Amino acid sequence: MRLSFLLVPLLIFAITGYSCKDNGSRFIKEGEIHYNIEYAGNTGPIPTEFLPHNLIVSFKENKILFEMLSSFGNSGILNLANPEKGIYDTYFSFFTVKYFYESKQDEIYPGFESMKNAVIKKTSKTSTICGFNCKSAEITFPKCDNKSFEIWYTNEINVVNPNTCTPYSSIDGVLMSFVFVMGPTELHFTAETVYKKDIPDNQFERRAKFIRVSRDDINKFINKMTNI
Repeated sequence: MRLSFLLVPLLIFAITGYSCKDNGSRFIKEGEIHYNIEYAGNTGPIPTEFLPHNLIVSFKENKILFEMLSSFGNSGILNLANPEKGIYDTYFSFFTVKYFYESKQDEIYPGFESMKNAVIKKTSKTSTICGFNCKSAEITFPKCDNKSFEIWYTNEINVVNPNTCTPYSSIDGVLMSFVFVMGPTELHFTAETVYKKDIPDNQFERRAKFIRVSRDDINKFINKMTNI
């Protein structure tokens, strides 16, 4: 009886979640990836515990949503790509402030000016992250004193153009370990869990109650947030 009781939660976990310590469900086309965020470089005077420490990426075929939120002031940055409806949006929220910028197709999202003209070179290295076979690449940022970072990506998650409108658009796989550079701040992301789950279509719709602003304006807000 006790053994049956213990098997129930284990079965639920096996169906819904895939820890990076276990084998993942390969070639899924709909679900979520949860990443841990670590900071390096100059993060300003605000304690890092008040900055976002998790990134959730929701994906469904060719639609993808990046959500980097903090519990401090209900603040965060969202990037949304819904090619079927021509939506390539960046959302910024901080307390009651809510702004968004509508990018054009293939335009890099705001906030990544420091990553402009990044050079990406694929390598022959391989690894396994969250049970997915991954390949490696090296990214160098000319605007950041030619700083170089190693990133990892997989072709075993079926998302079409998963890195559209990002500095990693030339990478043909889903990023599992990577870095964003926003001004003097480095954000290092590492996948912790991959979930196979149904994502409602309304997750990829344009958000209401956000005020449309220019690219320059939303860049100012993002830079202030990451360097408070």
